[in-house]
Amino acid sequence: MLSIRRSASAFVAVAIGVALVAAATLLLASGRPQVPDRLARAAVVVQSPEAGASADSFLPTRPWSATATVGLVDRLAALPGVTAAVPDRTFYAQPLIDGRPPAADPRREDSHQGHGWSSAQLGGLRLTAGEPPRRPGEVVVDRALGLRTGAPVTLLTAAGPESYTVTGLVDAPGVQVADEVAAALAPGVRAIGLVLAPGADPERVATAARGVVGPDGRVLTGDARGALEPRDDARTRWIGMQLLTGTAALAGFVTVFVVASTFAFTIAQRRRELGLLRAVGATGRQVRRLVYAEALVAGVAAGVVGLLVGAVLAPLLGRLLVDVGFEPATFRVRYAPWPIALSLVAGPVIALLAVWSASRRAARVRPLEALREAAVEQRPIGRLRVGAGALLVAAGVALSVGTATADEARVGAQYALYAVMALVAGATVLSPAVVGPVVRLLRAPIRRRGGAIGMLVRGGALTATRRTASTAAPVLLTVAFAVLVSGMVQTTTAAYAAGRADNVNAGWIVVPDRSPGLSDQAVVATGGTALLPTTVFRTDPATLPADRPLTALGVDPVGFAAANRALTVVAGSLDDLRGDDTVVVTAAANLRPSEPYAVVFADGELVSLRVVAVVTDDSLPGDLLVPRAVVRTHDPSALTSTVYVRDRIDPPLGARIVDVATWAAEADAAEDRLVWLFTLLLIGVSAGYGAIAVANTLLLAAAGRAADLRLIRMAGATRRQVIWLVTAESALVVLIGALLGGVVAFVGLLSIRAGLAEQVGAPVDLVVPWSVIVGVVGLCLLLAALASVLPTWRVLRYRPARSPVGLVG
Repeated sequence: MLSIRRSASAFVAVAIGVALVAAATLLLASGRPQVPDRLARAAVVVQSPEAGASADSFLPTRPWSATATVGLVDRLAALPGVTAAVPDRTFYAQPLIDGRPPAADPRREDSHQGHGWSSAQLGGLRLTAGEPPRRPGEVVVDRALGLRTGAPVTLLTAAGPESYTVTGLVDAPGVQVADEVAAALAPGVRAIGLVLAPGADPERVATAARGVVGPDGRVLTGDARGALEPRDDARTRWIGMQLLTGTAALAGFVTVFVVASTFAFTIAQRRRELGLLRAVGATGRQVRRLVYAEALVAGVAAGVVGLLVGAVLAPLLGRLLVDVGFEPATFRVRYAPWPIALSLVAGPVIALLAVWSASRRAARVRPLEALREAAVEQRPIGRLRVGAGALLVAAGVALSVGTATADEARVGAQYALYAVMALVAGATVLSPAVVGPVVRLLRAPIRRRGGAIGMLVRGGALTATRRTASTAAPVLLTVAFAVLVSGMVQTTTAAYAAGRADNVNAGWIVVPDRSPGLSDQAVVATGGTALLPTTVFRTDPATLPADRPLTALGVDPVGFAAANRALTVVAGSLDDLRGDDTVVVTAAANLRPSEPYAVVFADGELVSLRVVAVVTDDSLPGDLLVPRAVVRTHDPSALTSTVYVRDRIDPPLGARIVDVATWAAEADAAEDRLVWLFTLLLIGVSAGYGAIAVANTLLLAAAGRAADLRLIRMAGATRRQVIWLVTAESALVVLIGALLGGVVAFVGLLSIRAGLAEQVGAPVDLVVPWSVIVGVVGLCLLLAALASVLPTWRVLRYRPARSPVGLVG
């Protein structure tokens, strides 16, 4: 059976992998959407029709119009068991403290949202002081703002600052105004909460409500009401799920490779032991079963330990995810059965997958191996392994070509990741055959500077190619993933920022400051060209999907044409974009000037527009253009996202001014920050695993080479020279792994650069993450040196003549 020292390395690697998988899956199981607090007391909620978009678009549902809302409210309120049907209206409203928006958590949408006071009963909101707002100009605010009842307060709205009087205080973010004010600011409604009579059955009421609503909405009860959570929270939760899924997948993938290299090395060390078993009558199948049984024992024990560690770490990691922005503030860790079962199964499965190749080699050990004293490897790699490695490399090259020709960035990134996984797997399988050429390539510098030590290092690497390859494999994996992921993120970020800046013809850009957008009053004060975005819904039955959400930009056509270098008109004229029924569409719409184009605006009204111009698909930072006045008419709470100005100005209230390069870099700053944190986590997982694997393998190697090292001492080498020998061997192994990993990552980065250049239509600079390379390789080199030097120093504590171990072990 495996010795404790040999089994410990595999046990540690599997336990760490299972701990990561357990923590990640427990957090994944906890990532269910949460019911918003303001709707928690509504047992039944009717939601407006879903937009026909992908699940990760996070766009709002198609709203009901004011007329449709009144009819629905009347019919729903008349249902048995319903005491009130309350439309939930949401609009932008932000209190100003000392003339500026307060420093609130930017991830909390409700900190700058307003609602009608009648919605308070849907969440059980109670006044802590004062009375409800009953007329225009009255407002209830969060007690945390430090205001008193009767005090004046300025609310920043989409139109600009407006004066209100505080009539009441509550313990909740946001503001509440009179229902008639809310109806004017948010004419479109996306949710109607039903207040039930005591003892009413929510499911029976929901069934009756579905008969009223029909296809024009859906009725939600219980946990299904989580679909009403704020879209920013839903998007944050989705990002966190991608992070956790990637972490679990990477942990499993890396663990298999790390444990496989450990098992491969231990089998190589035990060739005499396995040969002795064959000599006394054991068949190849029995030896293979023995190796599988050893791996299974280590995997089961490591799975249990890893599960316990992961369960303890899950709440800590959950709080960390919330703090850094990968989960919304409402996230809570819950323990579910399936992550526990998955983690218990993961340990033995990972161990058995990892030991598969090593068990085949163990079964091929011949009885005569028991009589050999030398550790020279007779055949470093078999034909089956060569074929498998070649297929993996070919798949990686094909996926790299797919990356370079992908039309979308997301598809290209997926291809790049799969390409590197295939190339890493192929390079790992073929590494025993590659070690020799790489060592010979480094022969000149080793010979020039190494002397006798260099000769021994080179000879050892060429003689024990399996040992060298097993140690270099985790470094290869670590460097490849770290360099690819970090290089991809930095190259993509820089490319998109440069392309965004090149498309703008302006000297400065005014952007929001501590607010989600700019008010109309702020836009007038700048005197520049503004973009007023809103979401509209395409309802043409001939187009799929139905109720397709689109981003419409309210613009002044003359100013927009002057500020947008990418604008290319292919039909019609942008000068005709005026009045209340005109629209400019992209070529993807397959329409011509003068054709009708019907959309539903944020107020729920269906409006038939007339196409006046068609532009190329890459001309707009949205889907269509309409006159600014049209957006303001149908979306009273729409906020301006950007204002282009020629000269630097003093920014108005709730705004700041930046240059074009800064604006281009900040456009996706929040998302880029999360992506970079995600990247660092993946690098940390792979680098930590790689370093542990290198240290494990070298510790095993040092324990098995005690007799060899003492023999070198007997031949006249000093202790310092022997320590330099093992240090140089470790450095060579890390260098081989780093070179192979760098080549794999470089292939992936080149394909990514080609794909980005095709997408942005301009040359893209390849960003090489040197700091990441230095950090990862340095970590592996440090741990490799320590794992070699410390046991060697321990072995050489005694003089050779006094060594209790024979010269030949």
